[in-house]
Parts: sequence; structure tokens; C-alpha cells
Amino acid sequence: MKITLNSKELTNRLQFLGGIIGANNTLPILDNFLFEIDNEHLKITASDLETTISTTIDVIFEGNLSVCVPAKLLIEILKTFAEQPLVFEITENNTMQIMSNTGEYAIACFDGEEYPRSVEIKNPTSTSITANILSNAISKTLLAVGNDDLRPVMSGVLFDFQIDKLIFVATDAHKLIKYVRTDASANEAIQFIVPKKPLSVLKNILSTSELPTDIYYNTTNVRFVFFEYDLSIRLIDGKYPSYDAVIPKENPNKLIIDRLQFLQSVKRVNTFTNKTTHQIKLKLAGSELNISAEDVDYSNKADERLTCNYEGEDMEIGFNSKYLIEMLGNLDSKDVQLEMSTPTRAGILTQIDGLEAGEMIVNLVMPVLISQK
Repeated sequence: MKITLNSKELTNRLQFLGGIIGANNTLPILDNFLFEIDNEHLKITASDLETTISTTIDVIFEGNLSVCVPAKLLIEILKTFAEQPLVFEITENNTMQIMSNTGEYAIACFDGEEYPRSVEIKNPTSTSITANILSNAISKTLLAVGNDDLRPVMSGVLFDFQIDKLIFVATDAHKLIKYVRTDASANEAIQFIVPKKPLSVLKNILSTSELPTDIYYNTTNVRFVFFEYDLSIRLIDGKYPSYDAVIPKENPNKLIIDRLQFLQSVKRVNTFTNKTTHQIKLKLAGSELNISAEDVDYSNKADERLTCNYEGEDMEIGFNSKYLIEMLGNLDSKDVQLEMSTPTRAGILTQIDGLEAGEMIVNLVMPVLISQK
């Protein structure tokens, strides 16, 4: 029996699923997509054992079918087609025939029974959140996820679900982002850590849709069900650092400045920083912000002055320019506020405007010791 699928829709879905497939899978069968058909639905699955994602497409088919199709080869051929209907047929010798307007192609397949199945989440708790809110939460926090193998809990995003709000946190010990939604809530309080890789795939699929995303979770796994997709993820085991404890509560020195002006200035001065430390110095006095950097190894230096709104004592504080650039670029407001207490404590970067109702973002960046000449 043959099925007909739109080339563009199928390619888009397979590219999302392909983001889960590892480059060096321990099981060769995981280099494939699992195609399963049961009369009315085609279910396509990709997995790396830790994460399993599937998508479902309505089809007309008589009978049941389960085969594994090489993922890389299938995506490569599909990407070359202009949008058109493609006819697929699985022959008795486990070959997938693809027929287009211009030709026919054959791909050798494997028995679908060999493909590992996703873990069932037992006794899950559930909550629901609109796709665009979840996508925004992931987009804002992924920036601060760490890559240190010695601290695996920092290699994911903390989902801190509470009965009156949802909190998402990421940190690499140099910077921290806390994203809060008070217009969403959970049935009971729970914390779990979701790895970065599947969240990147999830964010790309969710986009700006306002459709609901159902989340099912326990202490070991989480499952996201949305649109025609189903994503199951093994959680990172461990206790996340107490993020609120590292956010300074008293910050009497407050700088308010145009975000893009600040960002462009830091980018220019960054060109003159030491390429190892990326250190810049902020000097605040009155209504003037002085941004400077020096690379003594090459006798390069830069110094810029910006007009700002500053309340507090005159001070000098050093930051890694790369972290400031990333965080300023991750915000959407016209103006931002940088709160500080002392040159040795973290600065807190927040938006002045541009936030949705119920939304709060706290960006924390650790200072660096100012080099003495």
C-alpha cells in the first residue's frame, strides 16, 4: 500500500526530529527514524536513548507497518525537493520506494522491532502552558546553561514549578538567568532539571504558537505533548544549586541606560580586550558611564563615554565583556537597568520595559577583578 506525503511538511518535521539523533550512537539502529503506520496514522520517531521524540501524520493505509529508515540519507534526499506530493511505498524486501514528479528512489530499511521504545512515565504529575510562553522561557535561559562535565546539574535548565508561578533557571557559575511566569502555575511544587540538547529542539518546534503544551513529569522523566509531537526526556539527576542565595538582595547602585547603545559600546570596546580574560571596566560617576578595556600584550586600548541615568556611589567594576554582550543581546527592551552593590558582588541586569504581563527576567553576571597596572 502506498501513502502520499507533502515533501515540505515531512522535511520540516524530520529536521526537528533529526536534532535528537546523536553523532556517535552506541546503538547503530538509532541512526534511523522509526516509521510506524496503523491504518490512519504515520508515527515517526527519533531517539538517542536519553530522549525520544515522535510526530504523527494522518494517512490512509490498510494494515500495520514498522520499519527503520536511515535518517541522514532520508533528510538529504528530501531537502532537494521543491514542495510537492511524494509517494512512499515499503516493499516486502524492506525497501522504501520514494516517487516524485521527476524520479524514483529506493532506500534500504531495517526491521522496526529492533528500535528501542521510550520509557513510560509512571504516576506523572501534569501541568499545561502555552507554547509561546514555554518557548520564551527556554530561549531566555538556554544562554546561561553550563558545559562543565564535573557539574552535570548545570548542564540543563531547572524547572522550578510552584503552585502560584513557574520558574526557569540556568547558570554556568559565571552568569545566571532566572525567568519567572506568574501567569502560569503547577498543581504541586516540584523541581527537575532538563538537559540542554532536547530543550533546544523543543524551543525550535514550539515557536510562537499559543496552543497548549501538556507537561507530564516525575522524578526521573518529563514528557512534552504539543501539536503533533511527543517528546520524552530523561532528567538530569542531582540537586540544583540554591539560585536565590546567589542573587544579591541589596543593590543601592542603579544604572539605567539604552540597551542597544550599551550593547554596541561594549561590542566595540570588546575588540580591544585581552583575548583570554575579555575584561572591560565600567566606571560610574554622576550621569556618565565610562567603558574601557586594555590589552597590554599588544598595546591596544579603548575608552568610551556614555550618558546614563545613575543613582549611587561612584564606583568601578569589571566584567567579562562576552557575558555582558550575550545577556544584553538576550533582552528585548529599549532600556535596561544594571543593579550593583560592590565591585566584588554580582551585577543584576533587568529589563525596564518590553515585558509581558506576568513575566519577569533576572540576569546575573559575576564581576571580574580589575587588572591593576
